Amino acid sequence: MKYRGINYDIGVRTISGGLTREHFNLNVVTKEMEIIRDDLHCNAVRISGFDIERIKNAAEIALQLGLTVFFSPAQPYKSQEETIQYIVDASVQAEKLRAEYSNVIFVLGCEFSVFTIGFVDAVSGEGRMKSLFSPFSLAKNMLHLKRTYNIRLHQFLSETTQRVRQQFHGLITYASGCWEKIDWKMFDLIGLDFYRSTFNKVAFVKDLRRYKKLGKPLCVMEFGCCAYKGAQNKGAIGWAIADWKKQVPEIKGNPVRDEDIQANYIKEHLRIFEEENITGAFVFTFVMYNYLHNENIKYDLDIASFGIVKPLRHQRNGGYQNLSWLPKQAFFELSNYYKNLAFLSNK
Repeated sequence: MKYRGINYDIGVRTISGGLTREHFNLNVVTKEMEIIRDDLHCNAVRISGFDIERIKNAAEIALQLGLTVFFSPAQPYKSQEETIQYIVDASVQAEKLRAEYSNVIFVLGCEFSVFTIGFVDAVSGEGRMKSLFSPFSLAKNMLHLKRTYNIRLHQFLSETTQRVRQQFHGLITYASGCWEKIDWKMFDLIGLDFYRSTFNKVAFVKDLRRYKKLGKPLCVMEFGCCAYKGAQNKGAIGWAIADWKKQVPEIKGNPVRDEDIQANYIKEHLRIFEEENITGAFVFTFVMYNYLHNENIKYDLDIASFGIVKPLRHQRNGGYQNLSWLPKQAFFELSNYYKNLAFLSNK
């Protein structure tokens, strides 16, 4: 596997208007990038978020450490016109880094059908998700029926890639949802957010091979699982046990924390990806700073997080290498797995 990767969030806008990472300290970023390289044995990182300057700063740190950067701007809940201009602006900054360091790949966007207004007939992101993942919509996808949102998405991506290529002269990809039908001729690499759940478990490998048959390098841009019993069956929607509508966000029901579930899920996927000879894989995700750990399970948002480390509420010092988080089991399992891959690739 060419790219042993992980996702790294520098702060994405939430529906409520806040950021998933309010505090952005370059000293912390530097330390975390060193951990990603040295402790996790990654050689690539997908850096995503809203603020382009933050992405650029984090990317330069990663590049100086020798990591390949997948530069991944994310501006959810905006119009198509606003999104195109934002993506083009981001590509200008990505090109400056690529011209100096070379190993920069531009990720043109992520699951636009959900996060951008105008592809699916729903006002909110939540409404678009309900529409896309309703039983009726999923049945249409299984029958391979043409969807109007894919037609609109194709037109949007066609225009956006043309404009981005005028600014960015390296490799370009897009982080697609598996319900989106992308013309990959527009891109240099196939990018797929690919989570296994009860719904697609039987066809998981078959679907992966279908993308490989297209003849372009395939990178799984996101895969992962939360750390509670049953999360392996929920895939990408494992986070839904967190109720963010409460004044103090809390966990629904009575989930049982189980870090082995998350660790085993990630290892199983990596084995599959290695066996299928895909080009790269990016675990989702390093840390989700807004999903704080709490000893009280009712408020332990971390179990609804895809992060392989758990952020601490009060402990600013005394965490892992004096950072404000502690590793989960997935951190150590991923470290061992990538270390072995690195050893084999260097033989």
